[in-house]
Amino acid sequence: MSCLDALAEMAPGMAVLVVDNASTDTTVEQVRRRPIMNPQLKMVANRENRGFAGASNQGFREIGTEAILLLNPDVRLRTPLAALIEACRKHGLAAGQLTGPDDGAQTGFTMRRFPTPASLAFELLGINRLWPGNSVNRRYRYLDRDLNREGPVEQPAGALLMARRDVWEQLGGLDEGFYPVWFEDVDFCRRAANLGYRIQYVPQVRAEHLGGHSVTRIPRTRMEEYWYGSLLRYAAKHFRPWPYRGVCLAAVLSTVPRTVAGIIREQNLNPVVSCYKIMRLAVGRLVSRTRPAQWSGSTGKT
Repeated sequence: MSCLDALAEMAPGMAVLVVDNASTDTTVEQVRRRPIMNPQLKMVANRENRGFAGASNQGFREIGTEAILLLNPDVRLRTPLAALIEACRKHGLAAGQLTGPDDGAQTGFTMRRFPTPASLAFELLGINRLWPGNSVNRRYRYLDRDLNREGPVEQPAGALLMARRDVWEQLGGLDEGFYPVWFEDVDFCRRAANLGYRIQYVPQVRAEHLGGHSVTRIPRTRMEEYWYGSLLRYAAKHFRPWPYRGVCLAAVLSTVPRTVAGIIREQNLNPVVSCYKIMRLAVGRLVSRTRPAQWSGSTGKT
């Protein structure tokens, strides 16, 4: 509940909507007790997990304000939001700076450039993890930028992202096909940029990001299946056919070392089942003679 406490302190009077994605802890009960302290707080309790995109779209439909902030539950605001709201009204979308417990900017996560076929292939093959200083990764993760400098950014993290209502409506919201998570915020920013909107980075608005607590509840083997599926969906939507198939090939090649590492880590054969599912998906898309259903040409629009 520290996320709501920080929000109440830094943005008093702001309408707040909590969308609970069928959690199994005491979140619903705790939030339902809070309207006594904050009448502006409301909640939607889903009976099933609708994924990050589905829950975010619910929030946008329910909240009637012009500018709407997506805020992950593991994010704690440390500054007021006035500068972010102003930038969002002017440009259409805006994002603040995510920091770690040491108050330093989360380099490589706060902002990234849009993925290219090369950067996704390097991610899949583990090259960026083994050799983080390579030129592809430096460009992809904005390692060449001062994170304390305000200005336009391609892809800020969806954990702290503000959008104007008209932009969200024009884009049709987040793509709920990215289920349950990963790449839906990247796709949203890419489609906004394709329509000419600027995403403004406002580092003076800061929030501490504790990091992926909801995601860690997904079994690791299922986590990899979801990540591969979302990555390939993004590639299908935004890359031309041959670069897209190059990403599919990288996905196929990456499954074997990832499976071996999984077996060693978990001391069982569960990663083999996950590997089979991922390889079947990637091979099927690689050898398909037709363009992927999600591919929409060079504009990347849906």
